[in-house]
Amino acid sequence: MIREIGATELAAWLADDSRPQPLLLDVREAWEVQLASLPGIVHIPMNLIPGRMAELPDDRAIVTICHHGVRSFQVGLYLQNAGFDEVVSLKGGVEAWASDVDQTMAHY
Repeated sequence: MIREIGATELAAWLADDSRPQPLLLDVREAWEVQLASLPGIVHIPMNLIPGRMAELPDDRAIVTICHHGVRSFQVGLYLQNAGFDEVVSLKGGVEAWASDVDQTMAHY
């Protein structure tokens, strides 16, 4: 089973310079990323993940991100089954981030 991380827990991780930083993998569609996104993401839409997995690091934690956490959870499971060791899904997605961490982020 894939681990989930809350928005405030992820924000604390990103702010902690003593911890290795994860790759933030946003699996939403381009139009969604244009509306609202976390800084520093790598954007690969969900349907393109199988063909672009070689672009992902296998020596770094990956946090999968989507709108509400459903697609990111599915992609996380897929990556985990493909052999990626440390994959975490952002619980509640960018909607949770906008509500709990960055209230200036757009809701959609």
